[in-house]
Amino acid sequence: MAMIEAQTSGSEERVLMHRRLIIAVLSLLLIDGRTFAGTDSVAIKRAPWDDGKYANASKSLDHGSLRIKAPFMFRRLGTYFRNGENAPQLQIPDLDRLYGYSSHKQPSLTWIGHSTMLVQMGGMSFLTDPIWSKIPSPIPLLGPKRFVPTPLAIVDLPKIDLVVISHNHYDHLDIPTLRSLAARNAQTLFLVPMGNAALLRRHGITNVKELDWGQSLDLPGLTVHCLPAQHWSKRSLTDTNKTLWSSWAMISDNRRFYHAGDTGYFSGFKAIADYLGPFDLAALPIGAYAPRQMMRASHMNPEEAVTAAIDLKTKAAVAMHFGTFDLSDEPLSQPPERFKAAASVQGLGEHQAWVMKIGETRPF
Repeated sequence: MAMIEAQTSGSEERVLMHRRLIIAVLSLLLIDGRTFAGTDSVAIKRAPWDDGKYANASKSLDHGSLRIKAPFMFRRLGTYFRNGENAPQLQIPDLDRLYGYSSHKQPSLTWIGHSTMLVQMGGMSFLTDPIWSKIPSPIPLLGPKRFVPTPLAIVDLPKIDLVVISHNHYDHLDIPTLRSLAARNAQTLFLVPMGNAALLRRHGITNVKELDWGQSLDLPGLTVHCLPAQHWSKRSLTDTNKTLWSSWAMISDNRRFYHAGDTGYFSGFKAIADYLGPFDLAALPIGAYAPRQMMRASHMNPEEAVTAAIDLKTKAAVAMHFGTFDLSDEPLSQPPERFKAAASVQGLGEHQAWVMKIGETRPF
C-alpha cells in the first residue's frame, strides 16, 4: 500500500509539473502574442506599391465625375477676378526672435502661408512644403493666384537646417523656392517621400534623401519620421502616383510636432498617434474642400481636421492650407470660422485650435 501511495504521489507530482510547464509556455506565448499584436497595431507599414505606382492604404481616391470636375476647372478661370477679401492677415515676423533661437531655445512655429511653416525645435530650424512663388503651376497664366504675400524673403530667413516636402504638387513642391534654399545653404538637408529625389537632383539640389512610410532619420536633436497621408501625386500628364506622398513627424527630447502635408481624413491618424503621439502641436490642412464630391478623398474640411487633431492626441492644432492661394470653391472666410467652431463643438477647445496670421510666430 505504501509503495502504491508513493507511486501515485510521484505520478501526481509529475502531472503537476507538466501542467505548470504547459501554463508557463502558454503564458510566454500569450505575452509574446500581446507584444506582437501591439506592435502590429501601431506599426506604420510601407506605402503600397504596384505596377510602378503608389497607392493609399485604405482605398483608391475618387475625384468625382467629369460632370463635377469640368465646371470646377472652368470656375478656376475666375481666379483672377477674386480680390482676396477675407484672406488671412499679414504680420511681419519678429526677426530678432527667429534669429535668436540658438540662445533662447524656445520651440516655436511661424506660418509663412499655405502649408509652409518655419518650425524651430530640437536645436534646428526647418521648413515644411516651402513655397515663395506667386503662382504654383506648370502654366503660370492658368495657375492659382496668391492672395497674401510671403511675410519675409528667403534671404531674411534664419539658417535652415532641414526642409521636408509632403508630395510633388506644385503648391507643395516649388522648385524655384527649393533651388533658392539650396543655393543659400549647401548644408540644408531636403527630405522627400519616395520617388521625388530625382526631380530635385535634376535641378541641382543634391543634399536630398528619400523616405518611405514608416522610415525615420536621426538628426542632431531631432528624429524625423515619414508617415502616411491619404492623397495622390501628379506633376505632368503621365506621372500620376509614380511618386509617394506623406505626412511628417519631428520628435525632439521635449517636443512632438506633426505636419499632415495634404490629406483627406483617414484612420491613419489614430495609428500615427499610437505610434508616435501624443503630439504637442499638429499642423493640419483645413481648406480646398469644395466641391465636396471632388475633394473629399484628398482634402479635409475643417470639421474633419478637428477630428484628425483629436485622433492625433495633440495638445493644439494649427490651421494651414487655406486662404493663401485660390484653390477651390469655398469662400476665403469659411475654413477658419468652421475650424474654430468645430474645435468648440468636438472638444478640442477653441484656444487649442490655432488660426494664425501669416508671419505670426507662436511658441509651443
